[in-house]
Amino acid sequence: MTNKEELSEYNDEESVSPDLSYKPGYNKLDSYNWLHELPGCSEENDIVEVRFKNTRKGFFKNVNSLNLQTGDIVAVEASPGHDIGRVSMTGCLVRLQMKELRMPLQVEEMKKVYRKARPVDLQKWEEAKMLETPTMLRSRQIAEELKLNMKIGDVEYQGDKTKAIFYYIADERVDFRQLIRVLAEEFRVRIEMRQIGARQEAGRIGGIGPCGRELCCSTFITNFMSVTTTHAKYQELSLNPQKLAGQCGKLKCCLNYELDCYVDAQKSFPPKDIPLETKEGTAYFQKMEVHKGLFWYTPDPQTSINLIPVPVQRVREIQAMNKKGQKAEKLLAEDLSPDNNPLSKDLLSDNNLSRFDSTEQGNHNFKRSRKKKNRRKNDKRNK
Repeated sequence: MTNKEELSEYNDEESVSPDLSYKPGYNKLDSYNWLHELPGCSEENDIVEVRFKNTRKGFFKNVNSLNLQTGDIVAVEASPGHDIGRVSMTGCLVRLQMKELRMPLQVEEMKKVYRKARPVDLQKWEEAKMLETPTMLRSRQIAEELKLNMKIGDVEYQGDKTKAIFYYIADERVDFRQLIRVLAEEFRVRIEMRQIGARQEAGRIGGIGPCGRELCCSTFITNFMSVTTTHAKYQELSLNPQKLAGQCGKLKCCLNYELDCYVDAQKSFPPKDIPLETKEGTAYFQKMEVHKGLFWYTPDPQTSINLIPVPVQRVREIQAMNKKGQKAEKLLAEDLSPDNNPLSKDLLSDNNLSRFDSTEQGNHNFKRSRKKKNRRKNDKRNK
């Protein structure tokens, strides 16, 4: 029996099981229900969270008391018609998520879950998804013909193929009333235009970052936090736009990852904009290594040659002496020189290429002795 014949045996009242290819955690909008082991929590199923494409999900009320599990494909109420999505969260964690997002908890005002998806719904849903890429390419041509300063980055069809959402980016306000009329005549669907930012567009398109991994915005980032050059200054990074910008043209989101660590490490550091007065001369700050606890000073503020690493503790002592009107004998004390500072030592200094020579020589001798033994055994056998 073929798959089509099997699907035809289902009547309108029956539903289908979730897609076998579904794997939890493979979509960035998947949620882990950490309350599922609590008694009675998994039985609460009046509100469920449903995700649609890679960046959109919503909350719906289960008016028919369906036994819904994470991963089930359901038909939900839309405006107009119905949409097809996948259940991403159930149980009492849904209400906590709504409270976190500051959404109203009035169940009466929510849209409904109609049913689990039927074979007809799944077939129409697959046909709608196959239309998205050709529609996007054609809509770009139409926008170019109308000379609109905008870029259509993605198209999402509703599950019943009666509506299409066009996501676009634009640097300025765009009058797309004529575009909507042309698109409606071209594709015979209801048109909705949504403007997104450059970061959201990169998350929808995806790609590989300079680290060699898939873009964070297309794998797990859902809420984009603002990133400024201050994040780079705290981490002592060079303000090079080509290195700090991501594929979206904005500052990389990963600048936020280690910012708190650098801020906490610098809380106990002395001010760096104060020159150090010594009897040998004045030393001016150039840069610092946060996790090693070193400030680098130079006798000439205009150049960065002859840099001298000074531990933070020594900088604090010299600044305290300068406040009292005293000058230190030297910039570096004998006991606080970088050679005696364990944080300033190179951890890979002993990792030379010849460190395994003794082991390799022993292995080589062992192999030679083993070959000799095998030869002697073979000679005895031949005799």
